[in-house]
Amino acid sequence: MHRRRFLAAAAATAAVPAFAPVGARALTPDGTFMVDSRVLGGQRRVNVALPPGYAQGKRRFPVLYLLDGGVVQEDFPKITDFVSQMVAAGTLAPMIVVGIEGVDRKHDLTHPATFAKDRELLPTSGGSAAYRRFLVDELRPWVKAHYRTNGASGLIGESLAGLFVVETFLREPRAFDAYLAASPSLWWDDQSLSRQASTLLGQGGFRGRRLYLSIGDEGTTMQAGLDRVVAALRAAPPKGLAWRYEPMPNEHHSTIYDPSAKSGLPWLFPPR
Repeated sequence: MHRRRFLAAAAATAAVPAFAPVGARALTPDGTFMVDSRVLGGQRRVNVALPPGYAQGKRRFPVLYLLDGGVVQEDFPKITDFVSQMVAAGTLAPMIVVGIEGVDRKHDLTHPATFAKDRELLPTSGGSAAYRRFLVDELRPWVKAHYRTNGASGLIGESLAGLFVVETFLREPRAFDAYLAASPSLWWDDQSLSRQASTLLGQGGFRGRRLYLSIGDEGTTMQAGLDRVVAALRAAPPKGLAWRYEPMPNEHHSTIYDPSAKSGLPWLFPPR
């Protein structure tokens, strides 16, 4: 069962460090900042990486919002390295990367569970709606006020963060323009989100959106949940939605993110 894998992975992961003291400020346009959140009742640390030449011009850029975006034991260094390499190679549009550091990802990235075993597995779960409001209503305006953005945005995440990406895409597709979910944990709450996929896709709002999905060799309920979402997309694809599903059977849960980012980001944000 995937839950056993999840518990083993959670036990092996050290706690994410607490965020910096109130009032901390970065000394350069890109760096680490504390962003106030009334929704979450405090501050969240965000890390910003700017594209080459940002300071020398007036060009505006898309923004990639990276979940699990801390610089220690999270994905900001890796994803920004990939972005830099692909931009330099001419395969990816230059972009601003905003990484949101995790505090309690098991709370922030999961919707409320009705399945008792999953509530026992993650007792602090259920905060995804509030976290989404922070991203959309507080962080995005903060980024727009501080940086030259062009209005286009993307959301990227893996595992539980991938679950959050898929939930945001299905429940609030206009929140972002592009979505990348690597091995999303759709096993959560007895696969309840995937069971709602057909209904949510039928509610519209997907025109102009782009969605990239991938999965490794996880199998079981992980695969079953994603299969149900993909089946719903194939059965009644929303008008104006571009989507791509890329299974990677030779990858594991621990290795799926890198090839997914390298394959999915250039498709979501091709160079002009």
